Amino acid sequence: MLMTIALILLVLWLMGFVVFKVTGAVIHLLLIAAVIVGLVQLFRGRRL
Repeated sequence: MLMTIALILLVLWLMGFVVFKVTGAVIHLLLIAAVIVGLVQLFRGRRL
């Protein structure tokens, strides 16, 4: 599920550079947040 969200955010981020100049920064920040959350989930899962 996290991979699906990351893929959707990646597509929206790329669209932000091409189509939506104003929302590009917001989508970029959301993508960074998704990557950070993904890394935290990955490392917490391996500690068990």
